[in-house]
Amino acid sequence: MNDFNPPVPDPAQVAVIPSDAAEHSRKTARMALVARLVLGDLLALFIGFSLAEAVRGDIWLKLGDVSLLYIVLPLFLVLATNAGAYSLPAQSRYAESARNVIGALGQTLLALFGILFAVQQGEDISRVGMGVVFLVSLAAMLFFRLLNAFWVRRALGGVLVDELVILDGVANPGAEARFMIDARKNGLEPDLNNPAMLERFSRICDCYDRVLVACPAERQGVWATLLRTVDAEAELIVGQQQNFKVIGLSSIGDLRTLVVSRGSLTLIDRIKKRLFDLAIAVPALLFLGPLMIAVAIAIKLDSRGPVLFRQPRVGRNNVIFEILKFRSMRQELGDRDGTRSTGRDDDRISRVGRFIRRTSIDELPQLLNVIKGDMSIVGPRPHALGSTAENRLFWEISHRYWERHLLKPGITGLAQVRGFRGATEKTSDFTDRLTSDLEYLSGWRLWRDVAILAATLKVLVHPNAY
Repeated sequence: MNDFNPPVPDPAQVAVIPSDAAEHSRKTARMALVARLVLGDLLALFIGFSLAEAVRGDIWLKLGDVSLLYIVLPLFLVLATNAGAYSLPAQSRYAESARNVIGALGQTLLALFGILFAVQQGEDISRVGMGVVFLVSLAAMLFFRLLNAFWVRRALGGVLVDELVILDGVANPGAEARFMIDARKNGLEPDLNNPAMLERFSRICDCYDRVLVACPAERQGVWATLLRTVDAEAELIVGQQQNFKVIGLSSIGDLRTLVVSRGSLTLIDRIKKRLFDLAIAVPALLFLGPLMIAVAIAIKLDSRGPVLFRQPRVGRNNVIFEILKFRSMRQELGDRDGTRSTGRDDDRISRVGRFIRRTSIDELPQLLNVIKGDMSIVGPRPHALGSTAENRLFWEISHRYWERHLLKPGITGLAQVRGFRGATEKTSDFTDRLTSDLEYLSGWRLWRDVAILAATLKVLVHPNAY
């Protein structure tokens, strides 16, 4: 088979990025669909219990004075989520949706029997009533999900995924997608040494679920690396497999594609991580408020300048944001670009600054970054663009550096609890952190965030914190 290398396109035939792409994103439609599915399932359970109570009486559907409905509802939602009843395949395919919800309802029934057995209350529950509950609820769930399937087909044309095809110096090989752009007309060049270009690329791709690139064979390797920095399913349209890492095969129409990335978290995982962030950040900010006020006063009395230090850092999808920290250096000696790592006896650090850095108190204002949505409680630590190791910028040491930004940066992370913090004087100081960050990204679980946060409490005061 010949290499995929079609002719150069006519620029007039390929549009620049649509200005309203975000407004018409399928992500919003999917979130609305998840809400409809959840509400439909809850309504189905309510109908099931209502009919069962009409048939058998509510006294036979209670555990003590509590209706079984209030036990079944949260139990079902947790099991349905884990069973994929609200996943993208379940949203787009009725057969998948029906199979997953049947499995979730069956697991709920078994779990409920287990609870009743554990509390030795099973003899007080009507078997007929429970049979009516689950049969009616299942019928209603399947009906509501069928209505949702019709809505997806009619309102969205059966398409729940936004696809963007990027053409770099080649003609459209026949791919059909809602959005298609020319890389050169949109100022996209796969230059991994240009942070501004990476940020632009991430902003363009941010509202898409699937990004595909068609390019000459000699540029496929660098595009594959760039695509791994995008939080979406990323693929190359190719004629044959090239010499770079792929994780799967796919297609768009009749064209074969190589999957180089599948993004980071699912929608459900994003919701869980965001709720975890807010559940920690809001109470922590309220509890630590008096301490933060006292530190602010001490900083103001110790040296001239603002209380907070603001610095551009690389955030999720390589987009720059402004991190907040308590100012620990004298204002006239501050390093906004982060080109100089802080040393153990750094003469730029103020007296109060030395204490708050050693105790990690200087990081507390980042709780505001978390609430704002720029950061997470747990994630790869954000770096300044000028950060170096042995006089080399981080991305010059490894282009995989850009991949660590698929998730929001964190106040703490796996690298920090492993002791990789402080100045990056040697290349290994950087590569050790990068390895930990990529490991965290590849195996995210909510329980791991909890474990990392707990481990952070042990290293708040650390010999490398200066």
